[in-house]
Amino acid sequence: MAQPTEALFREDAYLTEAQATVIDVNDRGRIMLDRTVFYATSGGQPGDTGTMTRADGTKILIATTVTGDSKDEIIHVPAEGAALPDVGETVTLSIDWERRHNLMRMHTACHLLTVACPFPITGAAVGETESRIDFDMAETIDKAEVTAALMQMVEADHPVYAQWIEEAALDANPRLVKSKNVRPPSGTGRIRLVCIGDEASIDSQPCGGTHVKTTGEVGAIHIGKIEKKGRENRRFRIRFGPPQL
Repeated sequence: MAQPTEALFREDAYLTEAQATVIDVNDRGRIMLDRTVFYATSGGQPGDTGTMTRADGTKILIATTVTGDSKDEIIHVPAEGAALPDVGETVTLSIDWERRHNLMRMHTACHLLTVACPFPITGAAVGETESRIDFDMAETIDKAEVTAALMQMVEADHPVYAQWIEEAALDANPRLVKSKNVRPPSGTGRIRLVCIGDEASIDSQPCGGTHVKTTGEVGAIHIGKIEKKGRENRRFRIRFGPPQL
């Protein structure tokens, strides 16, 4: 069993650089470290990209980051043809911060959308300029009204923060889980909640992703399109910026 990686981004999503030790390079050239600032693809949020710098100054371009057999195994995937570090080597990590920050803003916006549209979630994908959430709903809803509800929460500049609860507390309050078909990973004894608003007054739901510190940091967003994907399935597309006339 591979050694778990300390996920520094879980405690500080704004940490862009860190030093780490290489603990494994597998036969496909994928790199594992003892600790990392690179978020691994999960929960609809893409894995981070960036660089890994060796002691001699050589930079290894990281094309994406994924998980292994468990969420605690974080694998850094180098660009094709990149040099590989040695096991035991110390490297300096640096994420593509502009890309990550856009994903943090978008992921937070997705949480706000689940407040504006309180229906079971059937799918989601976070992107740098556009994200989507699929809801189990048959109602007709006006995208301008949803946009207005989103911007009201953005402009209120609510705090966004994480807290941990025991798995038993989640079992006692299953409404915290908004996904219709997917439950948070269990077995560790505790669950990470992302909360919005003082004392989670706006929202609270299990999530392992990265988010901004306040809703105001999301900036201007709007619903670009609402698509009918079935008799009881609607796809909402969130985009940065004000609505286009």
